[in-house]
Amino acid sequence: MEVVNYHNKMLDIISGLEGRPRILLHSCCGPCSTTVLTLLVQHFDITVLYYNPNIEPVEEYMHRKEEQIRFIKEFNNEHIKFLDCDYVNQDFRDKVKGLEQEKEGGARCAVCFRLRMGKTAELAKELGFDYFGTTLTVSPHKNSAIINQIGALLEKEYGVKYLYSDFKKKDGYKISIELSKEYHLYRQDYCGCLFGRN
Repeated sequence: MEVVNYHNKMLDIISGLEGRPRILLHSCCGPCSTTVLTLLVQHFDITVLYYNPNIEPVEEYMHRKEEQIRFIKEFNNEHIKFLDCDYVNQDFRDKVKGLEQEKEGGARCAVCFRLRMGKTAELAKELGFDYFGTTLTVSPHKNSAIINQIGALLEKEYGVKYLYSDFKKKDGYKISIELSKEYHLYRQDYCGCLFGRN
């Protein structure tokens, strides 16, 4: 089976861009968005979408969202906007019913990726974006192949171009840690759902 270099695939897409396309970028948290925004803002007009119904409890969700907003404000770039979504944890709970005991990184996570990226693709189509993407691939704990395969399926389903990525490449994750320290961002110690924390 051929191994795809999704970082190079992203660079190929970027090299072929004309102007500054609009991208709706799903972000899981402020720290993960740091590297991604630093890279993509050179090429895109970005709207960061905060849609993460998997994060529990609600206090944790709000803390992460506030940190995301603060980072965007302090990063202070005219090409970055923020779009919020309602917190409906039950949407996540319904989707992963029966998968609660799956190990972290297994089938439950793939369903969670699909839920969040699906909402991003849906809104990208509805709001007329040129691309959609996600910051999820910056984490060494997330399977970039699965994330990008989901993105490819959603591109076909919604008719909006997906930005392939593997943001952890070229020290992306390391840079995100450094930027998080620079901006004094809260770095959580679990992905988001309480099933993975146990």
